[in-house]
Amino acid sequence: MQFVSQGAARYDLTTIRLHWATAALVLVQWLIAQIIDLFPKGMPRIEVRSVHISLGLCLAVLLIARLFWRATRGRALPAANRGALNILAKGTHLALYALLGAIVLVGLFLVWVRGDSFFGLFAIPAFDPGNQALRHNVEELHGALATLILVLAGLHAAAGLIHHFLWNDGVLRRMTPTDN
Repeated sequence: MQFVSQGAARYDLTTIRLHWATAALVLVQWLIAQIIDLFPKGMPRIEVRSVHISLGLCLAVLLIARLFWRATRGRALPAANRGALNILAKGTHLALYALLGAIVLVGLFLVWVRGDSFFGLFAIPAFDPGNQALRHNVEELHGALATLILVLAGLHAAAGLIHHFLWNDGVLRRMTPTDN
C-alpha cells in the first residue's frame, strides 16, 4: 500500500534514487548497444556484450525493486495534473514500466536465441543456432523496444521541463533530492 502524502513536496529519497538510477542505466545501455559492433569480433566484443547483458540484469533487479518499493513503501504524491493530462501522465508511467519489463525479457530471450559467451567464463547455448530469421526478429524487437523507451522517456523528460520552466509548478522538483 502506498503512502499518499498530501503535504509532501517531493518523493521519498529511495524513490528518487531508483528513478534516476533507472534513467542513467537505460541511457548507458543504449550507448553501449550503439558501440558493441565497433569492437573487433572475439573477446573485445564478447566483453562489451557481457557488460551489456550484466547491466540488463541490473536493470531487471532495479525494475523489480522500483515496483516493490512503489507498491509497498514509496511515497505517492497527489496528481500534478487533472483530466486528460493526468491520464496521459499515468499512461506514460505505466508504458515506461511495461516497456522496461518487456525489453529485459526480450533481451534475455535474445541471449538465449543468439547463444553467447559471458565474459568468456561460460557459454550460453543457442536455442536454435541455424534460425537466423528468429535471431534477426528478436534483435529487431529488442532494438525497437529500446527506441520506444528512449522516445517515451524523452517525452517524459520534456513534460518535466515544461512543468518546471513554463508552468513553474514544482513538479520537476518533486523528483529531486533537494531544493537546489
